[in-house]
Amino acid sequence: MINVNDFSRGVIIEYEGSVYQVLEFLHVKPGKGAAFVRAKLKNLRTGAVIETTFRGGERVPRAQVERAEYQYLYESDGLYTFMHSETYEQVTLTADQVGDAKNFLVENMTVYLVNWAGQIIGIELPNTVELEVVETEPGVRGDTAQGGSKPARLQTGYVVQVPLFVNVGDRVKVDTRTGEYLGRA
Repeated sequence: MINVNDFSRGVIIEYEGSVYQVLEFLHVKPGKGAAFVRAKLKNLRTGAVIETTFRGGERVPRAQVERAEYQYLYESDGLYTFMHSETYEQVTLTADQVGDAKNFLVENMTVYLVNWAGQIIGIELPNTVELEVVETEPGVRGDTAQGGSKPARLQTGYVVQVPLFVNVGDRVKVDTRTGEYLGRA
C-alpha cells in the first residue's frame, strides 16, 4: 500500500480493478476542509488518462509489476517481436500494445517489458536513442539568424524538429519520453 501523499511521477498503482501510472499529482490544502490529492492517472492496459481526487492520507495498493529485459528483433505486418535476454523466449506484441514506443524501436535494441498479472502492459525504453536522419530538406543559408528548425524523418519513420544544420545521414539523439531532438550523436 502507498499513501497518496507519497505519490511521485511514474508510480504504478492498482485502482478500480486496473493498473494505472501516476502522470501528475497536486497536493491541495484548502482554507476550509480536509486536504486532498488531485491526480492524473494513465491506464496502462487501455492507454486512457483519467483525473481523480483522493482524500489526504488515503492508501491505495501499489501494483506488483515485473520488469524483464528483452531485445527488440523485428516488425512484420504490425506485429513487433521481442526476445527475452536470458531464456530466448520470443514475445509478439501488436502495434496497440507497443504504442508510441514504435517511433523509437531499432532492431537489436534492449528494452524492458512490464508485466502485470500475467500480461504485458508496457515497454520501457532507454531515455535517449540514436537514430539516423533519412529525409530532410537542406538548410537554407541565411535562415539561421533565429536558430530555426526543420522537420526530419528518422529511420523509424518518426518526424522530429531538428536544427537547420542537420543533414540526411546524420545520427541524432532523441528523448524517448518527450520525442524531442537533443543533439547530434
